[in-house]
Amino acid sequence: MQNNLLTGFSEYIQREQLFTPAQPILLAVSGGADSVAMAHLFHMAGFSFAIAHCNFQLRGAESERDEAFVQQLATRYNVPLYTTKFDTAAYMDQQRVSVQVAARELRYQWLEATRKAQQYAFIATAHHMQDNVETALMNFSKGTGLAGLHGILPRQGMVIRPLLFAQKEALQDFINTQGLTFVEDSSNITDKYTRNFFRHHVLPPIREAYPGAVANMAATIERIREAEQLFQEAVDRHRKKLLERKGDTWMIPVLKLQKTKPLVTLAYEIFKGFGCPPTQVNAVLELLESGSGRYVDTATHRILRNREWLLITPLEQPEPAILVIEPEHSHVHTGSGHLKLRVQERAALGSIPTAAAIACLDKQQIRYPLLLRRWKQGDYFYPLGMAKKKKLSRFFIDQKLSLPQKEKVWVLESAKRIVWVVGMRIDDRFKLTEHTKEVLYLEWEEGSN
Repeated sequence: MQNNLLTGFSEYIQREQLFTPAQPILLAVSGGADSVAMAHLFHMAGFSFAIAHCNFQLRGAESERDEAFVQQLATRYNVPLYTTKFDTAAYMDQQRVSVQVAARELRYQWLEATRKAQQYAFIATAHHMQDNVETALMNFSKGTGLAGLHGILPRQGMVIRPLLFAQKEALQDFINTQGLTFVEDSSNITDKYTRNFFRHHVLPPIREAYPGAVANMAATIERIREAEQLFQEAVDRHRKKLLERKGDTWMIPVLKLQKTKPLVTLAYEIFKGFGCPPTQVNAVLELLESGSGRYVDTATHRILRNREWLLITPLEQPEPAILVIEPEHSHVHTGSGHLKLRVQERAALGSIPTAAAIACLDKQQIRYPLLLRRWKQGDYFYPLGMAKKKKLSRFFIDQKLSLPQKEKVWVLESAKRIVWVVGMRIDDRFKLTEHTKEVLYLEWEEGSN
């Protein structure tokens, strides 16, 4: 079993081209059986790796026990260890999200910040074949369409899953054979989480009827993943033929959409990008037979029948007055746009981008937390290339902004100083100089999609 699993592990990494043996990998290790097995396989294969552990402080002494266990594991393998503690309960209250969403967001934000800061090639998680099948079944039950049936991808951004080839039982046998110890998470026992319900009550009766169900479904998931590539190519062709854009409004000709086949499937794929769930697709399609003025409001957009067109416009979203940005944040969403942030070496940047939506600031001059907010009367900054300060109200007049345009302007603030009038001009005090070593690279994308 040991040799079979290790061979399968190496072959899967090579087949999916997850990483090269020379690349160092940051392993997300909880201390549970699966992540312990993953760490041991990395050790046996001779790969370069480090261990990262998140303490969510949700299970009292048990959370502290898990962290201590992972510390011992890193010592055993003589690899670097990175740990952090989260006030998960406070984050849930602030963001108004469930414990699962809070833990996932906190975990991946911190893992990515650590990966970048410590220069690891990828983050590896210990999702295995059964996790993949459970995910696909949950997505199938929720009605996520074809995309949801591909389950967990072997690689998604900078996250890799090198154990998707292995069944849970094979990992457990490997742990027993190797004499490995691990810790049990008591929250895995409860059925209040959807995944645990599927794990305890949905999969077992399926496997009782079909003993090879997990492997069979995993093989089907793989075929769906490949078929999805062909499907998306076809959907993209239809999307380009049907959608026209004018400003922040998308337009679809009614007659052309009516003649499209298969109508319901393509309608779902097109309108889901505008906040339309599967349950609203039929209501949207009814607009094709209605008169002008009828509309459907999705979570993010209004779809309006206007003569021979369907017009899709974003709904006005209430926006927070101030968004606080900490060093570990790489994405910030508002109702009207999306700010991406990253830190990189000055030498790696090359020439400074000239696009208005991109700002490159001297990282050494930045003080956290940053504040992203709407501008207000009295705001001023030192426009790039100028030694004198200028009020934003005067700057907007010079830029010939209309009143609606001025109302949409965001500013980024550091230590009570405006560093960027977002999408327009940076402050001269934060520009890159010959002494700049690190760059805070900012990119603003208009729109809520």
